[in-house]
Amino acid sequence: MYFLPLGGAGEIGMNLNLYACDGQWLMADLGIGFADSGTPGVDIVMPDPAWIAERRDDLLGLVLTHGHEDHLGAVAYLWPQLRCPVYATRFAAEILRRKLSEQGLADQVPLTIVGDESVTLGPFHISMIAITHSIPEARSLAIRTPYGTVLHTGDWKLDDDPQVGALTDAAAYARLGEEGVLAAVCDSTNIFNAGHSGSEADVLASLRRLLTGRQGRVVLTTFSSNIARIHTIGRLAAEMGRHAVLVGRSLLRNVEAARACGYLEDLPPFLTAEDAGYLPREKTLLLCTGCQGEPRGALYRIVEGSHRDVALSPGDTVIFSSKIIPGNERPIGRLINMLVRAGLDVVTEKDAMVHVSGHPGREELTQMYEWLKPRIAVPVHGEDRHIRAHADFARSLGVEQAPRLRNGDLLRLAPEGAEIVAQVPVGVLARDVDSLLDIRDEVLQQRRKIMYNGAVAVSVVLNAAGRLAAAPQVRFSGIPGIGQRQIDQARKDVENAVLGLKASARAADDAVEQAAAQAVRRLVRRHSGRRPVALVTVLRLGDD
Repeated sequence: MYFLPLGGAGEIGMNLNLYACDGQWLMADLGIGFADSGTPGVDIVMPDPAWIAERRDDLLGLVLTHGHEDHLGAVAYLWPQLRCPVYATRFAAEILRRKLSEQGLADQVPLTIVGDESVTLGPFHISMIAITHSIPEARSLAIRTPYGTVLHTGDWKLDDDPQVGALTDAAAYARLGEEGVLAAVCDSTNIFNAGHSGSEADVLASLRRLLTGRQGRVVLTTFSSNIARIHTIGRLAAEMGRHAVLVGRSLLRNVEAARACGYLEDLPPFLTAEDAGYLPREKTLLLCTGCQGEPRGALYRIVEGSHRDVALSPGDTVIFSSKIIPGNERPIGRLINMLVRAGLDVVTEKDAMVHVSGHPGREELTQMYEWLKPRIAVPVHGEDRHIRAHADFARSLGVEQAPRLRNGDLLRLAPEGAEIVAQVPVGVLARDVDSLLDIRDEVLQQRRKIMYNGAVAVSVVLNAAGRLAAAPQVRFSGIPGIGQRQIDQARKDVENAVLGLKASARAADDAVEQAAAQAVRRLVRRHSGRRPVALVTVLRLGDD
């Protein structure tokens, strides 16, 4: 039996986990991640499933642990490469169906809703065990095989008062430990938190104190799939006589899914962004997407003035009821500065208790390992530093083996103990409008080069004899300090470079393009030290 992460080991997000038993494969989760500033024009990225797609005849199914984007958000984009059955709880299935409909796949994907019953796929007998998280119906997967049982935790925490959804089934985890657990593949996100992650009930009490007496509009931004937080905010709005307004398509979609599954029914109906302009400021509570500083998120568009329905005024309050995901510090900081410049009062998790994590601190991890008593701990869902610290912590609790994995490491679990026996190729795909591009694709590389070094567009016109029919035209973009003198010099340099070619070389477009590109790049390098992208067009006239 083997475990193989293709995403989510060495990073937070983009979860794609594989289990193999006697040559047959099971997938757990298939999620997205946020793109960083090095991928201009791209909002989301996802793991490349090419390796398992090549073996899809042996892929028995995909089981989803819960409805968060980093665990199911890639299914609608990548399922056509896999074409396997999908299994999920009712709420995760509701979220997934809406995503599949947007991609025209709603009637193609075989989606099975799983409750308390177990699912058998080939040698895998899978039970879904309730655990608390920031979203309803989070489940750990107890995967029983002829080689032993693996507990795949998914995302989790221990919360005695989660506000929405069922409590953790502590008895089931304890029974599993009594049966014997070969390995626990476990969430590492909060390994540096020495204590407990905290309860959603604590956030409710803290936000109640924070909002009491606030004047003007109040804006809270959080993850659109954090149904527990949405419930908390909706409840507070009703208590304080404010109308709760949803701003952001993903919020609307997730609230619809929650209501379809019987959640949020104790709250008044949420209003939409179109209603916001008709409400008194002191009676408005806006719940917005964009807590990670995404330029296309609702909060960013509101503060920059491009949102069609919502505007804010000096004295309004904006609360980031969310965690800063590692890597998103810069865009979030930029958004906060924009809000402060607009005269808004900004509150983050650094200022008050406005968020609790959905992931376990060390106290909760200790409890889980006491329940399970696994022979092997496999830390996932974390960067390298999280995984290393989690492995060390598991060993300190008496776990025999705790290997440190990265994406692509093929870990043998049984027989003969845990050992990384091979590496398989991994990659990252970028969602670019309606296309999926390898993160190393030349298109994205050119965007990065243009972003950092600028671009030069050159037009060269040759007659039938291969001589210049007009002076070359040169345009610079994104390069500082370029004036008419540099433009004139660039034209001369291009002209000299083309005329310096042999007649046979001038007959080939690629030779002319290369010569012109080298000429302008050389000039820019002397001028500013930059290495711009050179875009050369060669036109040929039909006669002299």
